Amino acid sequence: MARYDRLGRTYSVTRRADPRIAGIIARALEDAQSVVNIGAGTGSYEPPQTVVAVEPRAMIAQRPARAAPPAQAVAEHLPLRDNCVDAALAVLTIHHWTDVAAGIAEMRRIARHRIVVLTWDPAKMSTDFWLLSEYLPAAARADAALAVPLDRLTALLGNAVVTPVPVPHDCTDGFGAAFWRRPAAYLDPAVQAGMSLMTLISPQLLHPGLERLAADLASGRWAKDHADLLHRDELDLGYRLVIADA
Repeated sequence: MARYDRLGRTYSVTRRADPRIAGIIARALEDAQSVVNIGAGTGSYEPPQTVVAVEPRAMIAQRPARAAPPAQAVAEHLPLRDNCVDAALAVLTIHHWTDVAAGIAEMRRIARHRIVVLTWDPAKMSTDFWLLSEYLPAAARADAALAVPLDRLTALLGNAVVTPVPVPHDCTDGFGAAFWRRPAAYLDPAVQAGMSLMTLISPQLLHPGLERLAADLASGRWAKDHADLLHRDELDLGYRLVIADA
């Protein structure tokens, strides 16, 4: 948690919701009139019908004044009564939970109709995302160890539908694969500061890969090797929306 608290200090700047991804999440929530956002952070992707934002960390201080009222708590022990909201939402957070089964059980307890979880498939990301497969294989292994396997998540939810969430080429949210068509961004310390991917491995393993990326960008090798990406508008890199009836 301490690592995430340090990383989260820049989230209000580096992790701005992308409207296209926000639209996918909004459609998944359908006609829910009340939502609890669990692991809410600074409020990215928080729908306007959110009634409570659950967040255990100091990131509560970064939430804008107009955001939903926060409750300082953890997913495994939600301070909410049974069946109190239409939907429970968790956006790129379940990998931080200490007990995923308990957190999902709590989501099912409080939600009357729907559960929506945005997460990622580490197998897809490690093979299809060039930064991990070509430059940071140690980060790919650490990412896979951190992620919650999709089959485990769907088993816990029981009746889940899994939908790919493609990443736009100009994504405004600075998560790990957001800059797949803008490779120079991964060399920017400001971008790195808001990206948990860059904190998964030691500097000794991180820096050589980034130095090779810098060299390949300077020589034109990256553009040559990835010419097929340069005209793509979006790319499936393993992000998944998991939707289940409560």
